[in-house]
Amino acid sequence: MRAAGFTDPVLVATTDGVGTKLKIAIETGRHHGVGIDLVAMCVNDLVVQGAEPLFFLDYFATARLCVDHAAEVIAGMAEGCRIAGCALVGGETAEMPGLYAAGDYDLAGFAVGAAERGTLLPRPDIAPGDVVLGLASSGVHANGFSLVRRIVSEAGLGWSSACSWDGERTVGEVLLEPTRIYVAPLLAAHREGLIKAAAHITGGGLPGNLPRVLPEGVVAAINAASWPVPPVFAWLARTGGVTAQEMLRVFNCGIGMAVVVGPADAERATSILSAQGEKVFRIGTLVAGEGPARVEVSVPAGWLT
Repeated sequence: MRAAGFTDPVLVATTDGVGTKLKIAIETGRHHGVGIDLVAMCVNDLVVQGAEPLFFLDYFATARLCVDHAAEVIAGMAEGCRIAGCALVGGETAEMPGLYAAGDYDLAGFAVGAAERGTLLPRPDIAPGDVVLGLASSGVHANGFSLVRRIVSEAGLGWSSACSWDGERTVGEVLLEPTRIYVAPLLAAHREGLIKAAAHITGGGLPGNLPRVLPEGVVAAINAASWPVPPVFAWLARTGGVTAQEMLRVFNCGIGMAVVVGPADAERATSILSAQGEKVFRIGTLVAGEGPARVEVSVPAGWLT
């Protein structure tokens, strides 16, 4: 650990999967992106704790191994690890024909990272007046796909159907867009001492994930009009008859990472994150409240329509 540049390191570990997004990968024969998703879901959970990912392992379970499909998935994992700056050190492949249907497979990922002792997030000085920055997502990422699959099915579409909201790609291609990996930008801002807390916006959306990193007596007042929502979410809401509040509870709705910074640091943090390639939006502020931390989202009329 000291050879990696740490003086007094604390180890952090995470584990996650890709969920039923895998069904789309299997049914379309496009497996590379879910390998990236698997890494992203783990390393994004590491970096919100202030940790730098060190290495990653996978568990690949299937009925009978299709080498070509597995090679695509592993190539995606390798690309995800390259983006995150960590090593793919190994994993386990299990063949279980009595458990999985022919052609099906499941994935689990495990990541280990490190942080200097005393630099873990969230910081204890989070307070009313702090600013919430949102980093754009690349799409649906890897949550809510049971609902996504139902909406697509009930709309009578297939994965090869043309997108009404994206003239360049098919429905399957848009939905399989890999999860964005936020490691390098967040570490750059964290090393400058700018980040008080960060939340990876996965299942539960902003209302379910941001409160986890906030102290009691704080409310995150979020303005849903402060960032552009990718068209896929408007299509899902409209086609599936899903309310705005339910969309916010299930999906990231265009914000894949929320970052809390002091008001005096908001501009500098935005500059650093933007220089690292992120689209950054000032989406809200922290205000005083009572009881457990929570998120209150102001949704303008016509949002997602």
